[in-house]
Formats: sequence, structure tokens, C-alpha cells
Amino acid sequence: MFTRLSIPTPFQIGPVNAYLAGRTLVDPGPASEEAWTALLEGLEQHGVGSTEIEHVLVTHPHPDHFGLAARLQEAGARVIASPDTAAIIRDFESRLAYEQSYFTDFFDKNGMAKTTAKTVTDLPGAYLSVSPGVETDLELADGDSVEVAGTDLTAESVQGHSAGETIFTFETEGESKAIVGDHVLADITPNPFLQPPTEDGDSRPRVLPAFNRSLSRLREREFDRILPGHREEITAATRRIDEILDAHEARTENVLGLVDRPTTAFDVMCSLFEDLPATEYFSGMSEAVGHLDVLEERGKVTQHEQGGVVVYEEVAA
Repeated sequence: MFTRLSIPTPFQIGPVNAYLAGRTLVDPGPASEEAWTALLEGLEQHGVGSTEIEHVLVTHPHPDHFGLAARLQEAGARVIASPDTAAIIRDFESRLAYEQSYFTDFFDKNGMAKTTAKTVTDLPGAYLSVSPGVETDLELADGDSVEVAGTDLTAESVQGHSAGETIFTFETEGESKAIVGDHVLADITPNPFLQPPTEDGDSRPRVLPAFNRSLSRLREREFDRILPGHREEITAATRRIDEILDAHEARTENVLGLVDRPTTAFDVMCSLFEDLPATEYFSGMSEAVGHLDVLEERGKVTQHEQGGVVVYEEVAA
């Protein structure tokens, strides 16, 4: 039903998968001229012009997935996303500024030097040019459906990789399928990116514990095929989800072994990833804090402030 179009991105992960069915496009790619040219060429190969796209579905509010939505909307398409995604892509620049402010202080409090934290959180500003804001024409809540090329797609909320994540599930040709964005990937363990509180003053979402629960629920669905946001289609969905959950569990056990004395999340990150470049510090801290969150939820570690810095300690058996 869906045809995959490979769209180049400026990100380390490489091309993003856009999916075309009829006059509907899912995750069109970043708003670069290179991506736009590739998208036009891909559409043309299937006899579709940019002005003929009627609907653009967005799985989650990362620039490599929603960036070209604004340009397609200008050409006549309607943009469809979850309410939380809609709130972010409406003014992505403001959302990024909020994240930068929050995580500069958060990283500093979790053991990273303040100047380094500022450098790390400033880096994503380079991608604002490929992520223009766009208004959503239709918001799909969890469980809502939208018809695409004669087939009903159900929007289902998932948690862990990004705020506002939505997968689209459907039945076609006797198979159960899902377009999952970056929630499940074929040969990469998806990163549980840290998220700030929804509102200033709220608690920070514990993304990796939520991710593990979300994946476990998805595993029970036993999809025949999963269409991911990057790399190849997944035909052994249950096995692949098991692999991701196993990788998460192994990393969690590794992190527990690192908390053999009062230690910061930054110390954990440096122990996990030697010689990590600053460009990957956000991902690295997301991993470290995520697994510490899992351990804290399980009662294996506890945290407290020491000299203005958050430190973790193993809970005595």
C-alpha cells in the first residue's frame, strides 16, 4: 500500500523514509533544497506532483520528519498530526529555545560543565533552517482514524523517542502493519531523547521507562510488517522489538555497575561512551539519564543533591 521514498537529511542517521499512498505522504523530510528535490523526484516516479498531495501525516516533531510539511501545505496539502506534535511544530523555534534553556541548567546540575552544557544545547540551533513552523489542519487523538487510499489508518500514541509520538496502524492484504517513525528501527536502537517538562515547573518525563513499556505493549501486537522512519522495512517485528528491549536491559545493567559510588549522570555518560564528541553529548546524556531513571524506578538507585549537583547512589540490598 505504501511506497517508501528515501529523503536525504543533514543528520548523522542519514536518509529518512517518507511513505506515499495515493495522495497522502507520511513524514516528508527536512526543509532543505536537497530534500525537496529528492521528494519531487520520488513523487514524479509515481506520477504525483507536489500540488497533488492532499494530506501530510507527521509521526513526531523532529525536523527530519516534519520539515517539508510547511512547503507541501503551501502547495495545497493538509497537515495531520497528534495534538502534542501539533503544539511543537506550530512554533518549533520557540520549543527549541525552551529545550535549550531547560537542558543547559539540567546538564549543569547533572555534572556537565556549564560552558559545555551551553555549547551542547546551542548545537541544534543549526537545524532551524530545515524545520519551519507549520500549523496542523487536523489533530488526531489516540485512537482516531484517517482514511488513506481506501484504508483506515488508526493513530496510536506511543512514548519514548519524542514528545507527541504517533504510530499509524492498519490492515491491508491480510497483514497487520504499522508506520512507526523512529519508535522501532531495523538495525539501530532508537534513542530515548530527553524531554523537558510539558509546562515549566512540571516534572521531567522519564522517557526510557515509558519507552520500555510502550515497546512491550507494541510487541504484544505481533505486527506482520513495520515501516520505520529510517533504514529497511521490518518483517520480524516481534523479534526486533525483543532485541531492542534486550539491548535496553543490558545497558541498564551496565549502568548499575557504574554506580559503585556517588556519581553523576555525566560521569555515567563518560564511562559508557569514551571519547564521545560534544556533538553527541545530548544523545549520550539521554542514554545515561534514561537508564538511571529505569534503575531509580526499580528502586535500585537513589538520587540526591550534593554541592548543588545531582548524584546517584546504589541502594543497598
